[in-house]
This record gives sequence, structure tokens and C-alpha cells, in this order.
Amino acid sequence: MSNYNFAQIEKKWQKVWEEKKAFRVVENDKPKYYVLEMFPYPSGKIHMGHVRNYSIGDVVARFMKMRGYNVLHPMGWDAFGLPAENAAIKNQAKPDKWTIENIKDMKEQFKLLGFSYDWDREVATCLPDYYKWTQYLFIKFFEKGLAYKKRSFVNWCPSCETVLANEQVVSGLCERCDSLVTKRDLEQWYLKITDYAQELLDDIDKLEGWPEKVKLMQKNWIGKSIGAEVEFEIEDFDKKLKIFTTRPDTICGVTYMVLAPEHEYVKQMVKGTEYEEKVNEFVSKVQHMSEIERSSTELEKEGLFIGKYAINPITGKRVPIYIANYVMVDYGTGAIMAVPAHDDRDYDFAKKYNLDIIEVINEDGIMINSGEFDNLTSQEAFDKIVQKLQEMGIGKKTVNYRLRDWLISRQRYWGCPIPIIYCDDCGAVPVNEQDLPVVLPKDVMFTGKGQSPLATSKEFAQAPCPKCGKKGRRDLDTMDTFIDSSWYFLRYIDPKNDKEPFSKELVNKWMQVDQYIGGVEHAILHLLYSRFFTKVLRDLGMLDFDEPFSNLLTQGMVLKDGAKMSKSKGNIVSPLEIIEKYGADTARLFVLFAAPPERDLEWSDQGVEGCFRFINRVYRLVDELKNVVCVDSKTEELSKEDKKIRYSIHSTLKKVTEDISGRFNFNTAISSLMELVNDMYKYKELEDRNPSILKEGLEIIITILAPFVPHVAEELWQIIGKQGSIHDIEWPSYDETALVKDEIEVVVQINGKVKGKLNLPADISKEDMEKLALQDDKISEMIKEKQIVKVIGVPKKLVNIVVK
Repeated sequence: MSNYNFAQIEKKWQKVWEEKKAFRVVENDKPKYYVLEMFPYPSGKIHMGHVRNYSIGDVVARFMKMRGYNVLHPMGWDAFGLPAENAAIKNQAKPDKWTIENIKDMKEQFKLLGFSYDWDREVATCLPDYYKWTQYLFIKFFEKGLAYKKRSFVNWCPSCETVLANEQVVSGLCERCDSLVTKRDLEQWYLKITDYAQELLDDIDKLEGWPEKVKLMQKNWIGKSIGAEVEFEIEDFDKKLKIFTTRPDTICGVTYMVLAPEHEYVKQMVKGTEYEEKVNEFVSKVQHMSEIERSSTELEKEGLFIGKYAINPITGKRVPIYIANYVMVDYGTGAIMAVPAHDDRDYDFAKKYNLDIIEVINEDGIMINSGEFDNLTSQEAFDKIVQKLQEMGIGKKTVNYRLRDWLISRQRYWGCPIPIIYCDDCGAVPVNEQDLPVVLPKDVMFTGKGQSPLATSKEFAQAPCPKCGKKGRRDLDTMDTFIDSSWYFLRYIDPKNDKEPFSKELVNKWMQVDQYIGGVEHAILHLLYSRFFTKVLRDLGMLDFDEPFSNLLTQGMVLKDGAKMSKSKGNIVSPLEIIEKYGADTARLFVLFAAPPERDLEWSDQGVEGCFRFINRVYRLVDELKNVVCVDSKTEELSKEDKKIRYSIHSTLKKVTEDISGRFNFNTAISSLMELVNDMYKYKELEDRNPSILKEGLEIIITILAPFVPHVAEELWQIIGKQGSIHDIEWPSYDETALVKDEIEVVVQINGKVKGKLNLPADISKEDMEKLALQDDKISEMIKEKQIVKVIGVPKKLVNIVVK
């Protein structure tokens, strides 16, 4: 008997697949199926999260191919980003060289796992043939008025003398040098995602194949609220303070106003006053805090009176103006009216600073202390007060969104250059399409300090104006890497196109993505930005659909000892070590078997060992029976045992088919397959075993295994004398007649406790079932001295005899 030599088998079939381009997609008349996992950042080494995410996608891709679909299953690289630049600063490595080497290494590791990718469609977002079209799309957004520049506060490290992205700020400190991060007011590029806020919100309800928790997260992020915009006059100040409130009915309970410390009016109002110094100190202190800290419900509310008063437009009362750490300039108008009697946060602040608290709604929801609006319901007051504000010309009913326009500027080198040239005469002018891509220069310095590395290039910064030809200067920022991943799924469909980002005809044919798979950590930003891009490209006439992803699966994390695998925790398990010790098929089988895909998976060395033993067990079974099943044999009259094993074979096939189709219950599918293998081992030991049934069983076992453990399935298929690839065969249909049982097992209970089991004819009546249960020798002995109160029969399941 031959041994399961996984290293030899996996190498052999990977070579065959590569030589035959087994997973290359060609256009044909089969129904299409586009399965996609979120593409990775090329860090150089795969981790168990990668193995899990991409194994899930590979099962779906292989299964759907066997179901008769033309499957598109591409892979590429989200290749721009901070790590490459940090490596350049730390090790004087070239970001492009460092990234390309990492891509090469990770690609080889993915191939070791046997993933069925069409590598002819590979894209890397850092290559000019990709980012040329990212720049093209930016220009289209710019021309449509959806890309614009404005001043805003950004994270600033005074030690590194550079702007930091939010992800570079850890607990208020620069991740590179641990210096305290401050805020700096800079001019930045934005995309006008707020123009699509309502449609993005409305269309969430169309995403029937998305998890409810993800849809809720997106709804909350967009954060629609209906209320009123109100202008408050400020004493001795020539501008009005605009606020948004969802509760205009409580306006008579306003006892103070609060501005974000960064609000543009603050410095103007305190300039030259006794409050200026303290306000500046407070502003500096708050700017060292992260947005997460400032929006936390646990935050201790701190504020400062700035010496100014606003006038309540309904009551005419003077109310003091404060600045506070819990109000942020980017939310709403950066100012709020505070009603401490009806808001916990305002109440805490009012108690701390001894401010008035005026109740304006009683326990029954009726207005009080509100002058002409007394005795109205809260909703009636809402409408009447908004109407009055409108008549006064200082307010209106309005809709507000938590969603803010997307800040895309990054003062970084390793990103897509922004294709804009500034001209003293013409202003901001997009680069001409024929001059794209604006290629990243090579002559840059990586110091980690000062302005963007692009500014250090002698060649890059200066460029003629595309409009008038006079001397101009390039934009020295690069784009947020979320831009690259907001349209990559479209480029996969037409990756070699050098005339346009993608063919409209091809994209309309292949989209939407039928199944998208990735981590829940991308549930908001990446998915929201991809939805936004799709809608804009539709409005630009580049495609004809509204949403990019029909179905979404967010897989759980891989944990060890209850914690996410990480270097800092010292609990990392290397996929390459598992592949070397047990093989890729075992690694794949474990991550698919150990937990449902959407749940976190706890790593288990014993679980891996168990999966390895199972594959060996299947291999031995097939190897032992190969001579039996390779011989054609006639199906004889089926014995009781024949029928029993055929029931096991076809019920397993039915369950696995249903578990993979849409539900992705891979763990239960594999579990039922393990039970079938146990049954086959018992059946093969019978003297009167039927060779044709052994053959049927082995063929179905190997077929079911194929999407999960593709290498060994190919080998076993060959061992039983089959030609060609198992992944090219049609997924079998289960035999309905095999699922009809001659006998059923009926449980017998006495007073609700199980006392025995009976094998009875499948078509037995309820009455006969009860009668036979009472006549059973074992049962009748137990109840012979008891009085039977009643007999309860559940057809084809159980009989409960109630006695006293």
C-alpha cells in the first residue's frame, strides 16, 4: 500500500495546473460566477488569516466551476501604503523594489496552497498600468465636481515634521517616534461622497445577500438624522452661530452653547481678550487627543467659557458660549445647542460647570417652560418651532448626515500621484489624458521628516500647465490607498486594456461580484467607498449597475489561546510550517472545518493533526479499494446493508451540496463527509460488499473532497483510474431513491426517558408503531407491574409510554 506523500502530490498537481493554465477564464456561453476575496497588502509573508480567507473563496470557486458556471476568480495586490515607505526610511530600501519582491514571495506562497486563481488577470495597484487609470478616474471625479480642495485639520508629528494618517497615530502618539501628535490646518483633497449619502443609505436595503450587522454598520456610519438648522446671534460679534439639532422642540431649554475648540469663530472671538491665552492652551490640549477618545462615552467632559454669549432666538435669553473636548469640528457644524435637562452629556457638563438646567418636556411628553408652545406634544412643538424659525428667517427643517466628505490627500511617496498641476493663471488643472500616468519619480529622499518625499525630486515638482503651457507645479500629495481598492474588482475583468480602465460591455457582463469575501474590519470604509465609486462610474456612463457586490461573507479571525494572532503576543502559527509538516490540503481542511466561516476560529494543534489523520484515512481507503473499483461490475439486487450505505452516500452528497450552496457551512459539510468515510470503512469489511457501490461511494467521496483539498482529490481521482482533472467534472446529483428508507429507527420512552430503540418498517402507521413498542420484550418487562395512563406516538420518531 502506498503512503500519502503530500509534498510530492501537491508539487505534482500545482505544476500540472500551472502548465495547463487550469483556472484561466475564457469568455463562453456558460452562466457567469464572479467570486472574489479582498486582495491583500503584499507584506511578504502570508498568515493564517490569509489561509482562511482565501481557502473559503477557493472552495466556492471550485464548487461553482463543477456546478457548470464560468467562474472568474482573480487575485492581485493592494500594493501602495505606509509599510513600504517605512521600510524605505528604516532600511534605505526602495519602496518599489521592496513591494515587488514581497509580491513575488506571497504569490509563491499562495501557489503552495493550491488556490485556483486566474493569474493572467493579476493586478498590482502600485504599477503604472494600474494607477494610470486610478488617475484617470480621479480626473473624471474632478471634472464632475466630486473632487475638490479645502483646508482642514490633520495629524502632525512635530518631531518627524510630517503629516500622519489616522492609522499612524497610536494612543495620541506618532507610531514611528512616539512623539505627541498635534493638529495642523492644511489644504487637502476631498471626494464629495456626501452627494451620494442618501442613495448609499437607501440602497443598503437592496443588499439582500449582505450580513445584517454590516448593513447596520453602514447605516450608522452614514448616520442620517432629521432636524433643524438654526442660527443664533452672538453678542458683540458680527457673525451668526449655525447649529444643527435633531430636537428643535427643546430649544427653550438651551442654557449654554458649545463649540469645537477648532471652530473657526473661537480664535476670532477671544482675540485680544483675557480669555485668549487659556483658550489657546485648551485648544492645544484637545488637539493631542484622538477622535476616538473625544467621541467616547467614557470621556470626562471638559470645557472652557470663552467670554461670549449667544441669544436664544425663541426665548431671547443670553446663554454662555463654551468650548469643550467632546464637540468636534468635523461633525455637524462644529457647534451645538446644549439642553442639559434632556441630554445626558449636556447634563454632566452643566453639573460640572454649575450651569442652568431647564426642563421643557414633562414625563408625559408634553411641553412645559416653553412659552407659546406649552401643552403641545413634543412632535407638535417640533413642527411649530421649525415653522416659526423659518418665518423668522433663521432656521429650516433639514437632513444631516454623520458621513463626511472623504479626505484622500496623503503627504506620502508610496501612493498614486494626484494628477493636478497648479498654474498661477489657470488654477488647479488636471493632467491631459494622453500624458497619464503621472509616474512616481525615483530621485526622492526618505528621511521621515519634513514635507512629502515627492518634493525632494528635482524632476517631478515642476511641470507646464496643461491649459496654457506656462510654468506650473505638480501636486505633491498622493491618494489614500482606499482609492485603489474602490475599483480594483472592475479592472480584474479587463486587466490588459490600455485604452480605458475597463470595457463597459465586459464589466456589465461579469458584474456584480456574485460572492465577495473578506474581514469584517472592512465592513464600513472599503465597502462604502466601493459602493460610492460604483455609483459615480454609473453616473459617468461607464457601467450600468448600482451596487458592486451581490453577496458578502465576512469571515472571523484566527485566534490562538483566545487572542488574535500577532507578533506582540507571540502566538503566531506560520502557515508555511504547517504546509511543510502536514501539507497545504491539511491546512485548508483545518481552517474550513474548525469553525463556521463567519465565526472566529480558535487554533488547535490537535485539530490540525486530526485533519491530517482524516486525509490519510481517505487515502488508505481509496488505495486499498483501487483494484476493486477500477473493475466494471454490475449492480446486483441490493441487500439491507447495500441500501444502508447508499443512503449514507447520497444523504451526505445532498447535505454537502446544500451546505456549500449559499450557506457556506463548510464545517458541517466536512463533518458529514467524515461520517460517510467511517461508514465506508465498515461497509468494505462485509463479506457480501457490492463492488459497484464501493465504486459509487469512493467517486462521490473524492468529488466532495475536491473543493476542500484539491491536490489529494486530483491524486485519488487518478488512483481509481479516472482521466483528466476532477475539477473539470460535473458535480454529481444525489439519487432521490437512495434516500427512501425501508426501515426507520423509533425511540421508545417511558415517562419521557429513553428506554429503547426499535427498527420498524418505514411506512408503519402510528397505531402499529405504538402496538409494537408495547409488545417489545424489554419494554413490556419494564412496565408489567405499572398502570398505563396513556401512549403518545410521534409518527416515525418516538413512542412515549406514560405509566404510574
